[in-house]
Amino acid sequence: MNTGAFTISIDFELYWGVRDTRRLDAFRERLDGARQAIPRMLELFEQHRIHATWATVGLLFCRDRDAALAAAPSVRPGYANGSLCPYRYLEQSADIDPRYHFAPELVELIAATPGQEVASHTFSHYYCREAGQTVAAFRADLAAAVRIAAARGIVLRSLVFPRNQWNPDYLDVLAEHGITTYRGNEDGWLYAATDHVGQNAMRRMGRLFDSYVNLSGHHTYTLEHCAGKPPLNIPASRFLRPHEPRLAWLDGLRLRRITRAMRHAARRHEVFHLWWHPHNFGVDTDQNMGFLARVIEEFERLRQQEGMRSLGMTELADAVAAR
Repeated sequence: MNTGAFTISIDFELYWGVRDTRRLDAFRERLDGARQAIPRMLELFEQHRIHATWATVGLLFCRDRDAALAAAPSVRPGYANGSLCPYRYLEQSADIDPRYHFAPELVELIAATPGQEVASHTFSHYYCREAGQTVAAFRADLAAAVRIAAARGIVLRSLVFPRNQWNPDYLDVLAEHGITTYRGNEDGWLYAATDHVGQNAMRRMGRLFDSYVNLSGHHTYTLEHCAGKPPLNIPASRFLRPHEPRLAWLDGLRLRRITRAMRHAARRHEVFHLWWHPHNFGVDTDQNMGFLARVIEEFERLRQQEGMRSLGMTELADAVAAR
């Protein structure tokens, strides 16, 4: 590839992504907002011919609790922290509101939009570095994700590990199930894959500062960096931190942090990989959509001036294979 690439991956999870850390009542507004933001993102992407990879929790393919339990794997993760297990929650919760737990209509909308890839975020938002889980349980979880997608005519080829807990011991399992690429983490201690306990306050604060000031580098890379035995690592470059009213006066720095890395990638024929969650746009949606539009405006300039291309994760893996 003799041009730069702009890659977007989106972790689509609704309440499954925060179920063990946030009360539903406290997160309901963000989840309602995410449902409104997703069609707006898709419209913006289609307008500007932006390709994106939507890493989707398999449970979102289901329509209700009964369908979710019927699709669940027989081997379940034995997390030492039992609150991490979504199946106990599915079986015991008095009210599983489909609006916050299931979204087959949004999965269909994503799949029907040109340039959008439906990928895997595992079936159950599986945590690959938490105590008590095993390779066997992960294999069963991924098989369930592949099955439920295939039933809707979707072939999963890319995966994002929930909470960025990517685990090198599990890469062979991806290959067994046809996954050709995954999103790895940015280089450095701030972004290292750890369990929940390892994501301490110092790491979180460092990542916050790094969103505004270049502490850790641009995290762009060549396709040669991704080459090797599948599944290929397509690392993240930057998290699109959502609008924060108290820090809105720093939004110019936040935008510059991203656009400078994009220009760096375009001029060196490298990859810049941006990611976020739909619920990050669930409040202050207009401000977040406006910020995203400015990022895409920069990409349009780089497409015209430098030949930069918009490629999803699987498209990048195919580009590596074609070299």
